[in-house]
Amino acid sequence: MLHATSELEFSNEKNTEDTSQLASLAPSGDASPSEKNSPGLPEKTGYPDSVYVMAANIFQGIRFEKSPEQVLIKYGNEPLRSLPESEDEALQRSSYELAFNALKFQDILETMLIDSYILPSTTIPDHLSSLIIVMLYDFQERKFQARLFSDNEEPIAEVQEVENLLNSFKTKLAAALARYRIKHDALSIYHILPETVRNQELRASTLPLYAWINTCKISPEEVYYSLKKKGYNKVTSVLHIDDKVYAVDQHCYDVLIFPSHLKNDLLNIDLFKEYKLIFQDKSRSLAVHSVRALLNMDDDILMVNTGSWYTVAHMSVLTNNNTSKIFVCGLKSQAKDPDLKNLFTKMGCKNIQILHETFLNTEPKDHRLQKVKVILLLPHCSGLGVSNPVEFILNEHEDTGLLKDFSQGGTSEDKLHILAQQQYEQLTHAMKFTKAQAVVYCTCSVYPEENEAVVKKALEFQDLGIKVQPYRLSPPVLPLCSLKEIHLSTDKFFRMEPSGITNGCFLSVLTRERDPSETVSVRDVLARAAAKGLLDGIELGKSSKRERKKKKSKISLPKAPTSDNSGIQTKIAEFLNRETNANANRSETLTTKTSLPQKKATSAASSSQVRKPGKPATNPLVPTFMKNTAHPRPCERQTNFIRPRPEDRVIALKPIEIVLPPVMLPSSSPHGIKSQIPTQHFYYHWVGPKTGYFTSPSITRRGEKPKENLPSFPFRRPRPWL
Repeated sequence: MLHATSELEFSNEKNTEDTSQLASLAPSGDASPSEKNSPGLPEKTGYPDSVYVMAANIFQGIRFEKSPEQVLIKYGNEPLRSLPESEDEALQRSSYELAFNALKFQDILETMLIDSYILPSTTIPDHLSSLIIVMLYDFQERKFQARLFSDNEEPIAEVQEVENLLNSFKTKLAAALARYRIKHDALSIYHILPETVRNQELRASTLPLYAWINTCKISPEEVYYSLKKKGYNKVTSVLHIDDKVYAVDQHCYDVLIFPSHLKNDLLNIDLFKEYKLIFQDKSRSLAVHSVRALLNMDDDILMVNTGSWYTVAHMSVLTNNNTSKIFVCGLKSQAKDPDLKNLFTKMGCKNIQILHETFLNTEPKDHRLQKVKVILLLPHCSGLGVSNPVEFILNEHEDTGLLKDFSQGGTSEDKLHILAQQQYEQLTHAMKFTKAQAVVYCTCSVYPEENEAVVKKALEFQDLGIKVQPYRLSPPVLPLCSLKEIHLSTDKFFRMEPSGITNGCFLSVLTRERDPSETVSVRDVLARAAAKGLLDGIELGKSSKRERKKKKSKISLPKAPTSDNSGIQTKIAEFLNRETNANANRSETLTTKTSLPQKKATSAASSSQVRKPGKPATNPLVPTFMKNTAHPRPCERQTNFIRPRPEDRVIALKPIEIVLPPVMLPSSSPHGIKSQIPTQHFYYHWVGPKTGYFTSPSITRRGEKPKENLPSFPFRRPRPWL
C-alpha cells in the first residue's frame, strides 16, 4: 500500500499553476517525431492495466544500475504479479514501447519523483518502483490528464494505487518537469535525448513500410488490382506523398513500399489479414533474395537465427516451385511447433523443417543436411542500423538488453567484442558444412567489427580441408540501383546505410572456388543424356584422365565427341557426313532453281547469290560450319560440299560484332577489303540481306568462292550498321 505521510505546499500557488500550464503546453517543437508526422492521431488515453504491469517487468530487467552514491530510487528484485502473457501482438508492442521510453528518460523521471516530493512524502514498496516509472512517463505524455477506462478491462490493484498517487501529485509533477526543461533550455524532454537517439526516432517516424507479396496465395497483378480497388495508386516513389500510394522496390521484385502513415489503414484490409501481404524490414527480403539467386532446382537451404518467422516463410515462398527443403535452426522450445505449423499452413508454406538443436550443436555431417547447398546466416547483432528498436527486438527475437544500447545511441566496446566473437564462431561453423557451396551473411549493424571484420577473419582462418575447395568473397547478387550503392559495393560487400527510406543493412556472399576435378566434362554430359535415354542405347566408354580434367567446351556438350570413345566418334562422324551431303545437295538444288536478272555471273556466282531471297530459315547446319572453318586456303576451288550456304542456314550464327570492321572501312575497292578479312568469318555474313545490297556484278570471281561472299556487304555508299 502507498501512504502519503506529508504533502508540502508551495507558498506561491499562482506560480505553481503557471509552471504546471507551461509543462503541459505542446508547441510545435514539443511534439515527438511520431506525433508530428502522424496527422489526425487521437490524443493519448493511456493503456490497459496489463500493459503497465508487463512494461514494468520489462523495465525492471533493462534499467540502468547506478552506483550506491548515485542511487535516487531503490528498485526491488521481484517482478510484479501479472496476468498470463498475452499473445496479442499489439499489447506486447505497447508494453515494450512503454518500457523503452521509460528507459530513455529514466534519469528525468527519477528526478521528477524526487523534485515533486513524492518519495520523501510517500512510502513506496521497492517492487513498485518500476511500475511508478513507466506510469509516470505515460502520465506526462498525456499532459497529466486522467486515463480513460474500458468496461471490458480487468483492473489490477497495484496499478490503481499507483495511478491514484500520481493523480494526487500531478501539480507538483508538472512543475518539476517544467523546471527540468527550463534548466536544460529544452522545449520538451525529447530534446534532452542524445542527438543519435533523436535522429533514430525521426527516421522511425518517416521510414516507409515494406511488405512482400505471398505469391503462394496471390499473384502480383492481383495485388495491384486489389490495391487499386481500395484507392491505392502505383507510383515510382512514395517519399513526401501523403496520399494512398505504393511503389515496387527496385531490389526485390516482390516487395511493395507504402508511406509510413498508412500502416493502420493497411492492417485492416484483407490482403494483410489473409497473409497475402506481409510487413517486414527490407534487409530480410534482401537476404532471402540473395539466397534464391544461388539455388538450383533441388538445392536445400539451412537458415540460422532467422528471428522473424516471416523470413522463413518468405524463403519458402521464393522456392515454392522448386524441390528445395528449408531447414531452420534455433527454435529452443518445441511448445511453439503447433503455432508455427499453423502459421505456415495459413501462409501456404510446405517445405519447412525445424531443427530444435542450436546451430553450433548441429553436425555438418547430419544426414538430413547433405543436400544443403546454401546457408543463410542472420546472426544476433547490435542492430544499430535499424530505426525502430522495439520492432527489431520483437520481430528478430533479440535480447531485450539491447534496448539499453539503443537508448544511449551506441554499443559499448565490450559488448561489441562479445557479439563479434559469436558471429565469427557461427560463420566459421557454417563454413565447415562440406556439401554447402555458399554462405550468405547478413546483419542490421553499421559497425565494421560485426560486418567486414568478421567475414575477412573467417576467410583468412578458414579450415582448408583436403576434399573441399576454400571459400572466397563473391560480388553481390543484387541489382545496384544508384551510384552510392555501386560505390559502397566496390569491395564485393553489399551495404545500405541508415537513411530516411531504409534501415541499415550489410550483406556478404561467400562461395566455394570451383573444383577443377569436379568440372563437368563431355563424358559427364553424355552419361546424363544416356541415363535419360537420349543416346539410343549408345554405351559410354571410360574417358581418359586428360579428358576428365578438361573444362566444359563452349560448343554444345551433348554433341561433342570424347577422345577415346571410338563408338561415339563413329556415330557422330556418320551424322556429320549425312548432314554435309544433305547440305551440299540442298545448295545445288537451290542454285539451279534461282535466277538473278541483275547479274551475268558464272554458276559459282549464281550459287552465292541464293542469299538474296527473304525465305525464312529454320535449320542452321553446324557441322558444315565446322568443316568450312578448317580450310586454310579459301582461294582454291572447292568441291560442292563447301559451297556457300543459303542464308536460311546460318541466321542463328550472326554476330554483328564480326561484321562491323569490313562495313566501316572507307576503302572503295572490294578486292582490297576481301584481302583484309579472315575467311573463317564469312559464315557470319549470311544475314538475310535486302535485295539492293548485291547490285555490283563486278565483285564476283569464279576462283574465289569463299571470299566472293564477303565483298557483297560493302555498299555503293557508306551505310552504318547499327
